[in-house]
Amino acid sequence: MNKFRKKPVVVEAYQTHEELIIQTLEGPLKASPGDWVITGINGEKYPCKPDIFQKTYEPFEAGACC
Repeated sequence: MNKFRKKPVVVEAYQTHEELIIQTLEGPLKASPGDWVITGINGEKYPCKPDIFQKTYEPFEAGACC
């Protein structure tokens, strides 16, 4: 099996403090307090649990090299 790494892509995200229903490409999903709501590269939104977000994403500063 081949291995792949995600390309460096910058996304927008915020951590919610309330329960939300997010309309995703797969249908509505619930975001719980503390979850991150991510806007993907095509404008799609989806919730992400805090532990997965921490393992997958890091802060991005404008002007930083990819």
